[in-house]
Amino acid sequence: MQHITALVFNDFETLDLFGPVEMLGSLKDNYSFQFCSIDGGLINSVHGVPLATTAIADLPNPTDILLVVGGFGTRQLVEDSQFLETLRNLANEADWVLSVCTGSALLAKAGLLDGRQATSNKIAWEWATSQSDKVNWIKKARWVVDGKYYTSAGVSAGMDMALAFISDRHGKETAAQVVKHTEYRWTSDSGCD
Repeated sequence: MQHITALVFNDFETLDLFGPVEMLGSLKDNYSFQFCSIDGGLINSVHGVPLATTAIADLPNPTDILLVVGGFGTRQLVEDSQFLETLRNLANEADWVLSVCTGSALLAKAGLLDGRQATSNKIAWEWATSQSDKVNWIKKARWVVDGKYYTSAGVSAGMDMALAFISDRHGKETAAQVVKHTEYRWTSDSGCD
């Protein structure tokens, strides 16, 4: 069993989180989730969806896979040195790091994507890519894989990236079963953006 730590903050994009959770959560024997924030407590998505979180210092399990979401809340967090240091620590601990939307801007600002290929939300492209000139930003990509980092374009692209992660780890047949179960139309071509 691998533990997925989802790092959230106020004004995160709802589907950035719950899309990948739906896909990865379909493999209950493989993955468990822990939802965390800097101080714990209730965190609200940009749509006002409340989520109970654990403080990072109190996480009960190690972080095998880190899920970093995006949303309007990222705009302030790129200037928050405590958050960026926490993000660096979690990412360095994790075997895999998955980011959705402007979550890659946070990774870039933390220096975690230096020298790597990555993508981000296309509507927020200029802002996201301005967070670091040390990243090889790939604009025409639904998701990008570089080492242990999977970065995706905006919102719904996170589900496609999560399915690609499942396919890479467990085979295409397993990903196809998740697609069927969720009645989702998977964009399985990472360059189809």
